[in-house]
Amino acid sequence: MKSFKSEEEARAAGVYISKVKSFVKREGRLTNAQARAIEVNWPSKGLSIEQGMLNFDEVFGRSAPTVLEIGFGMGKSLVEMAAAAPENNFIGIEVHRPGVGACLADAEEAGVENLRVFEHDAVEVLAQSVADNSLHRLQLYFPDPWHKTRHHKRRIVQPDFVQKIRSKLAIGGTFHMATDWEPYAEHMMDVMTQAEGFENTSSEGANGFVPRPEYRPITKFEVRGQKLGHGVWDIIFKRVS
Repeated sequence: MKSFKSEEEARAAGVYISKVKSFVKREGRLTNAQARAIEVNWPSKGLSIEQGMLNFDEVFGRSAPTVLEIGFGMGKSLVEMAAAAPENNFIGIEVHRPGVGACLADAEEAGVENLRVFEHDAVEVLAQSVADNSLHRLQLYFPDPWHKTRHHKRRIVQPDFVQKIRSKLAIGGTFHMATDWEPYAEHMMDVMTQAEGFENTSSEGANGFVPRPEYRPITKFEVRGQKLGHGVWDIIFKRVS
């Protein structure tokens, strides 16, 4: 392949230069049910960065607190949360297409209408589609812990990312993380305690974890882990400035 002196030169030649993403794309085969769910439900529940900066009141046809989840997997817990809290708007971001299809299928079956989804990179969605001070809560549950030391820089919870989240949360809004990997929980806590504009909501103090809140459903994965003696750590910080 021809080498280019700059990204601009490559773009002019019609060559796309890959940038660092908040995820590693996992391709997977769609089931017929997932493909159908996307085809049927995307017009009403799908969102795209091509729509530009979103007005959530217009997206949902009402004014309500908006919760955004990054990396919802197959979407079961997200649909469950949306069904249990009809007074809130929910937006999910996931790059794994079968997960998007499964989420939309479950939402259709449950009759959930207060949910919208992106199939896109979360960093780009936050930058291009989510207005500042617009989120009630941002959820990041069980992100890839990137176990190897040389891969720690790939972890999504980093100081610059946290400040991007801060700008999108309303004052008093919360950033809720959960992980089953204790070293990553410690990393998250270290990043958050040093982050400007945030305060830990834990009753245990600045470095304290919190019990799993009722609004976060416990997954089969968690139940299985608990039986094996594995822990899960929840961290909730509030934007204070």
